[in-house]
Amino acid sequence: MRLLNSLFLTTLFLVSVSVSAQEETTKRDPGHYNTNRFKQLYEEFSTPNMFRTASGAPGPSYYQQQADYKMDIELDDTNKKITGNETITYSNNSPDPLEYLWVQLDQNKRAKDSKSPLIEPSNIAPADMAGSFAQNYMDAGFDGGFKIMEVKDANGSPLKHTINQTMMRVDMPKTLKPGEKFVFSIKWWYNINDHVVDRARSGYETFEDGNRGYVIAQFYPRMAVYNDVEGWQNSQFWGRDEFALPFGNFEVNITVPADHIMDATGSLQNRKEIFTKDMMSRYEAAQKSFVKPVVIVTQAEAEAASKNFSTAKRTWKFKAENVRDYAFATSRKYIWDMMAVKMGSGSVMAVSLYPPESNPLWEDWSTRAVASTLKTYSRMTFDYPYPKAISVSAKNQGMEYPMICWNHGRPDKDGTISDRTKFGMISVIIHEVGHNYFPMIVNSDERQWTWMDEGLNTFTQYVAEQDFAEEHPDAIAPNKQYPSRRGPAKNIVDYMAGDQGQLAPIMTKGLNTYNFGANAYAKPATALNILRETIMGRELFDFAFKTYAHRWMFKHPTPEDFFRTMEDASAVDLDWYWREWFYTTDYVDIGVKDVKKFYVTSKMNKEVKEMIAARGISESDLPPMVYLVEEDSEDFEESMRNAKLEDVKTLNEYIMDNIPAEERSKMKRPNFFYKVTFDKPGGIPMPIIVQYTYSDGSSEKVTYPAEVWRKNDQSVGKVVASEMEITKIQLDPDEETADIDTSNNSWPKRKQLGAFEKFKEKTNKN
Repeated sequence: MRLLNSLFLTTLFLVSVSVSAQEETTKRDPGHYNTNRFKQLYEEFSTPNMFRTASGAPGPSYYQQQADYKMDIELDDTNKKITGNETITYSNNSPDPLEYLWVQLDQNKRAKDSKSPLIEPSNIAPADMAGSFAQNYMDAGFDGGFKIMEVKDANGSPLKHTINQTMMRVDMPKTLKPGEKFVFSIKWWYNINDHVVDRARSGYETFEDGNRGYVIAQFYPRMAVYNDVEGWQNSQFWGRDEFALPFGNFEVNITVPADHIMDATGSLQNRKEIFTKDMMSRYEAAQKSFVKPVVIVTQAEAEAASKNFSTAKRTWKFKAENVRDYAFATSRKYIWDMMAVKMGSGSVMAVSLYPPESNPLWEDWSTRAVASTLKTYSRMTFDYPYPKAISVSAKNQGMEYPMICWNHGRPDKDGTISDRTKFGMISVIIHEVGHNYFPMIVNSDERQWTWMDEGLNTFTQYVAEQDFAEEHPDAIAPNKQYPSRRGPAKNIVDYMAGDQGQLAPIMTKGLNTYNFGANAYAKPATALNILRETIMGRELFDFAFKTYAHRWMFKHPTPEDFFRTMEDASAVDLDWYWREWFYTTDYVDIGVKDVKKFYVTSKMNKEVKEMIAARGISESDLPPMVYLVEEDSEDFEESMRNAKLEDVKTLNEYIMDNIPAEERSKMKRPNFFYKVTFDKPGGIPMPIIVQYTYSDGSSEKVTYPAEVWRKNDQSVGKVVASEMEITKIQLDPDEETADIDTSNNSWPKRKQLGAFEKFKEKTNKN
């Protein structure tokens, strides 16, 4: 009986709509392509193959090249110069014969004839700081490019090579076949730059007493990546986009002044030659200290060493396995501390190097931040596989390399440490140490897809910041949260609401974006955080995210590998999400367009009367009917306002005749009916998160999945049947979706605030 009634009504209303549509249509609209926001990403994705599968995992024919290095490096502190002689063993694991090799010469970005400054537009301001003016227009320039002295094969014969800006092509005597290796050497030197002046990723900093701290990276000619996606990744280094590098093993001997302290990528091989008896004793204690750092070189020792400039030399010897790059830091002013971090069945070392100028901030928090970061990232991905992670204090810095990174943050000269300085330092340490996972191990192509390392890392940084606050409550003021800059949805609203002419999709080469920080760091991090907290839920997201990390650790993933894996491991179709958040500059804006209140009655309303009359149907032909009357319609009668379902005779007769007593006792008794229409001025289809507040003060939150927009991208209606009257409707009450306009998020509509009221409200929230 219930089925027949349903079919009768469905047929009646569908016929009515169809006839009306035909009567109103005077001509047919043209056909169109599939513009549905929920269509699959087949147009954007490449076809899966034997190298990369449809599931997002490496395929059975996946390969990657290997580049092993043996280097002898000498740093000349007096002349601020670095010299190197390196031997590279390049293994061709691809199925392709190679005629030549490409080597990166990133220091050439600072060569006298560098073209990097020429690609940026410039303008004359009405005023400029004297220092800036002198640097821009009067500086003689700095020549920090590579001086390639020789390129030779394993037999010592010269190899033809061609330098094109920051890339060098090495022509091999014969084609390198699949499975073969080629050994060659490069001898070089360059002038080390002042990274404080030119805001570079590496270089030196000069302290007030004349000592220098060196953070040295991109310091040697490095092999470019060759893979199944692009062949040679030989895109020029213009200064912004970072690096794509193959994995390999390193043996590196670094000669520096004898009074310098150093740490670097890899394990120190001659520790007993380098360390004093006291240092060795402290180091052994640090390996067993899981609670607090142990100081290896004290502040007093660093200050004493900084007063003498040794002319003697000492060589530190390191080995590193399966790393994609190499870097080191050295100075006679460094304080050195370490602690152990449990990792799987063993432990790794959390390490910090910093000058006295960084204390007491760094001795209090740096190594603790390193340790906390390793714990969170390992939980979210995989156990940290390297023996150590080092944080080095460097002014105005934030840069990462395998096992070592540079980080800013120092007290003011009067010793003051603001919360901004403290949390800024902790956050940059978390971020840069976190880069060990993305992209040092999950080795994405930074030169092409900046967001794959910066965005994924910034997302995980947000999780790690919250973990740090829980692990170190003494770092956070009472009743305060960790002041994360990026991650929460509300923090990306201003960017996404900005001028479309100054926005680019996340899937844009970093060099070509307008707002690099927001586009490569904040927006992808926020998108992933929304996925985790709102779309997928933590359990599904965390499993899929960890699956991606495990599949692609020590390999070269692409964006598609990430997108596919997240879906493959969660059974959540996210094509609509990737398209809108990553391939477009659309924004989120969902509002409450309209709310209509209805009452239930047995009395036929005007709309139905006209409908059945047009079809020649009499009222007696209808099954038992229930009619819904809108409060503002001409059918509404004041007596309906206080009516209950029990008063609707046709409804109760039907229930008594057709529903067993056991089921009747479980039935709901809604007395209030609402048609809520939501609209979507923004392009991104997101879940509709609604909080309904009722007349007794209670409330409930309902989330309609994003797929609710799949058939109508502009508006969608939802019927709410409740036992109590709805007094308020609030969209996105916890600011989960990055909705750029909240003025349409409530019903009854909020009064528009003036500029002062908006400022006051924002201040009170903060």
